[in-house]
Amino acid sequence: MSIFAGSGAVILAIYLFLAPTLPDTEELKNVELQTPLRVYTEDGRLISEFGEKRRSPLTYEETPKQFINALLASEDDSFFEHFGIDLKGLARAVFELMRTGRKKSGGSTITMQVAKNYYLSSEKTFARKFTEIMLALKIEQALTKEEILELYINKIYLGKRAYGIEAAAQVYYGKSIKELNLAQLAMIAGLPQAPSAANPINNPQRAMDRRNYVLARMRTLDMISGEEFEEAARAPVTARYHGAVSEISAPYIAEMVRRDMVERFGEEAYTAGYSVYTTVNSVRQLAANRALQAGILKYDRDHGYRAPKPSVAPVMLDVPSDPSLKEWQDKADASRDIDWAQTLDDWSEVLREQEELGLIAPAIVTKIEKTGVWFLRDGAEFWLPMSGILWAKPYVDVNIVGKEPTQPSAVLTVGQQIWIEDTKEGPVLAQLPEVEGALVSMKPDDGAIQALVGGFSPSSNQFNRVIQADRQPGSAFKPFIYSAALANGFTPASIINDAPVVFEDASLESTWRPENHNGKFYGPTRLREALYRSQNLVSIRILKQIGPSTAVKYVEPFGFPRSKLNADLSLALGASAVSPMELATGYCALANGGFAVKPYLIHRIEDNSRNILFSADPVAVCHACEEAKERAALAAASGQLPDADDEIAAPVVAEAPTNEAPRIMDKRTHFLMISMLKDVVRLGTGQRALALNRDDLAGKTGTTNDQKDAWFSGFSPDLVTTVWIGFDQPQTLGKWAFGSNTALPVWVDYMGDALKGVPQHPFEQPDGIVSVRIDPATGLLARPGQTDAIFEYFREEDVPHEFAGSNTAGDSELESSGQSEVTPEQLF
Repeated sequence: MSIFAGSGAVILAIYLFLAPTLPDTEELKNVELQTPLRVYTEDGRLISEFGEKRRSPLTYEETPKQFINALLASEDDSFFEHFGIDLKGLARAVFELMRTGRKKSGGSTITMQVAKNYYLSSEKTFARKFTEIMLALKIEQALTKEEILELYINKIYLGKRAYGIEAAAQVYYGKSIKELNLAQLAMIAGLPQAPSAANPINNPQRAMDRRNYVLARMRTLDMISGEEFEEAARAPVTARYHGAVSEISAPYIAEMVRRDMVERFGEEAYTAGYSVYTTVNSVRQLAANRALQAGILKYDRDHGYRAPKPSVAPVMLDVPSDPSLKEWQDKADASRDIDWAQTLDDWSEVLREQEELGLIAPAIVTKIEKTGVWFLRDGAEFWLPMSGILWAKPYVDVNIVGKEPTQPSAVLTVGQQIWIEDTKEGPVLAQLPEVEGALVSMKPDDGAIQALVGGFSPSSNQFNRVIQADRQPGSAFKPFIYSAALANGFTPASIINDAPVVFEDASLESTWRPENHNGKFYGPTRLREALYRSQNLVSIRILKQIGPSTAVKYVEPFGFPRSKLNADLSLALGASAVSPMELATGYCALANGGFAVKPYLIHRIEDNSRNILFSADPVAVCHACEEAKERAALAAASGQLPDADDEIAAPVVAEAPTNEAPRIMDKRTHFLMISMLKDVVRLGTGQRALALNRDDLAGKTGTTNDQKDAWFSGFSPDLVTTVWIGFDQPQTLGKWAFGSNTALPVWVDYMGDALKGVPQHPFEQPDGIVSVRIDPATGLLARPGQTDAIFEYFREEDVPHEFAGSNTAGDSELESSGQSEVTPEQLF
């Protein structure tokens, strides 16, 4: 007793001396725990989290009582009795230090550990230890025991980036601490002593020993019964690593948000517990992931099987250098009982270190038979029939593949790492594609990004092609040139000669002889027809007539940086490189009625207490606002003085956006352009979109010179989507690859899911537009009784005044009969 009394007196004296210099423990009541940055979809599904410290704070009341008991049994069984320090334990630690010169047991109470975790470094000196003791005494005076425990369980490091018991439960068991059984609770309670070296992932046996020690302490203290002890102590280690549980795969979105948050908040973005809610629609994002990967994988299969990777692990067999199938299998069967189990374990470990890439997953061939192969995945063997291998004709070059394989051994070997795609018909052999792609989908009325995929997989390349890849859009850019033409006096019936032309343009530095892809010339062609046929020479003549500088000035407000737009005739063919995001932004104006919007991704940002720090206020289209203004303008022009209650007295619209999108296209110009783009789907290179059975779709394909880029950008009034397919280092996709058969199928696949349940929303015809019968050959008014006449839209003032002089036949008969001519897509 005299020793303890003396120790107490010394401690009291030191406390009185150091107390004025100690930190204010009241700060602990307002401490902000470091928690990661979390990114969510618009409907609250987790996309990703960033930050070294995974943490999910709990209150004392939310913590299971059985865990509190396990923790106290393990770390500080007299916690509720002592005043911050354990004099017996402390004296024992000092005695051991003096006797051996080494610190064997710390004698630290939970309160002392809180003091160390929140205030002190981890250095092992007498000065730090005394300061720790003094702080513990001060903390006990300022906080209740429950408050101290709450700080401890939320701050303590428990391995694998997990700080706090809730984060540890998620990391090791993939569920809340409230859902764990006694053995699992004891496992986590035993982690503070050696969270890295003795956690159940890094050292299962050592972790089990520590768990059973905790259980034994609980039994000694009568916290659990003998039966509970026996059951928990016999339980196997069930922990395995559970990373951040991403509910929606959107890695490119996550990285865009991360960069934005670091720009806003610096390194604090990773630790302050911010929650970012994006504009991403989870259903559409999942559809985009699947559609883009499926389209890229189809292109990859169509172009043959490239040289496979070598075996990933030794097969542990004495295999001849060029074995026949029978020799191989005989040796495999002979040794299977001896070493096969270990080999499969080794290969399973190799596969565990790799990740699935969306639609494809890694696997290893384990056995080859005449009708297929067995492969290892997820710790089990599965059957891949020959029907899933037949596509694997040898790749020769981008235009040529070899013969179809006749047996599995012609393609695969035992021990070879492969990729497997699960399809409705069963597993299919796959390979990691070399070709890439991008998809971005936006709400046209405000630019909210609904889905974004910047490549096949960010695992192999972090390059976000949606925002970082500037590529020539080819004919997908033509709608903006045609819009400029319509705004400068052209009509859909204007006749342009599709004939050979030679330009000697100083800005192009050489003589230029543009042509259509198929080398044909179609002669006098209506503007509408030229667009859905994607005729290059018509586009060039249009641009030459209105002037490149006029076109650039008109196109820039659609969202294209002026610095990217070539002010020469190549602009007509989409030779100005832009990103998929910029092209999609431009198409938003076509889809929303002619208003300029800007893409945005972050809807709101919340802090750790759910206070809203930022809420997006995007530029948005307000059709009702425009109509109200027009009514008010008409009233003012007529001298009408409305009553105060009249709706035209003050054009106020409920829920009007604070940032109203500016109009950049005349209503009538816009309608004419939409009607022409709908014909691209109805009659031209976009006909695959007819599979969606909707009448509110429009868009344009694009294929650049030598088929280096394939595009489709299209829309309904509710959703704009742009798809690009190509190689990162521009090279041909092959002579059979076009926007219509490479990018458009991806667009159709995605939009089929994205517009599911969305009612058709027809584009409205504005005042001042009329439909009249014209002669398809001349664009003039059809003669009475003309049998091949077609209807065309015009601005009222642009209706032709002359009648066609004679009847014509030919291509017009196709249109009058409603038949669709199969139109080869034109390059650019």
